[in-house]
Amino acid sequence: MNRFVLVAFLAVSFSLVGTPQTTPRNGAIARPTPTQEQIAARQKAQQEQLANDWPNLARYRDANRSLPAPAIGDTRVVFMGDSITELWDRDSGAFFSTKGYIGRGIGGQTTPQMLLRFQQDVVALKPKIVVINGGTNDIAGNTGPSTLEMIEDNLKSMSQIAAANGIKVVLASVTPAYDYPWKRGLAPAEKVVALNSRMKGYCAQAGCVYADYFSPMSDEKHAMKEGLSKDGIHPTPAGYAIMAPIADAAIAQALGK
Repeated sequence: MNRFVLVAFLAVSFSLVGTPQTTPRNGAIARPTPTQEQIAARQKAQQEQLANDWPNLARYRDANRSLPAPAIGDTRVVFMGDSITELWDRDSGAFFSTKGYIGRGIGGQTTPQMLLRFQQDVVALKPKIVVINGGTNDIAGNTGPSTLEMIEDNLKSMSQIAAANGIKVVLASVTPAYDYPWKRGLAPAEKVVALNSRMKGYCAQAGCVYADYFSPMSDEKHAMKEGLSKDGIHPTPAGYAIMAPIADAAIAQALGK
């Protein structure tokens, strides 16, 4: 395995399975602590996946094939993102299922990985709207060092691909991150603020809609407010309850309602 793939594997592994289990707060779903054997099995699977399918195109391939074409007049919405999107769909599925939203989040992913699967996991599904939420794993360096310019370019590229295919774009802010439990000491908080400012400015220029999850979820240190996350990064149901109406309002705005 080359050094780049090894670094990417370790970052994704720790982001998905290396976070210590904490006492649930505000209705968070309690999960049993994985055994060392389970962690080793997951890490092996992630290693193989990164080596053989770096953007994880296989993750939603079957689901995409089985998804029927949208009916005439259907307002299909796809959420493209990382673990925050994936867990929202999986743990708080009532929001996605009752709205008919389609989740295409993959834990640990960075924006270059999302960009590589954008055609398959978004464009091919023929949505009216795409909600893009990514960038925090880039700041964490999950697939190597990334500048804010690099992250912004990837988000712009996804937005431009969507627009070229007649898909309205909602760019969602990165949620607060004071420290990454799988990579301590990076001091990401102000980088998150700066990236969100770039995205907001781009939307004002390009005509996409900016969904601001950050402001109502951030404390004075630009960390996640108490009770809104399980680990400082991944929202609890209380956190998702704040995000849901913001997403709905942004989608309605993109539709011109």
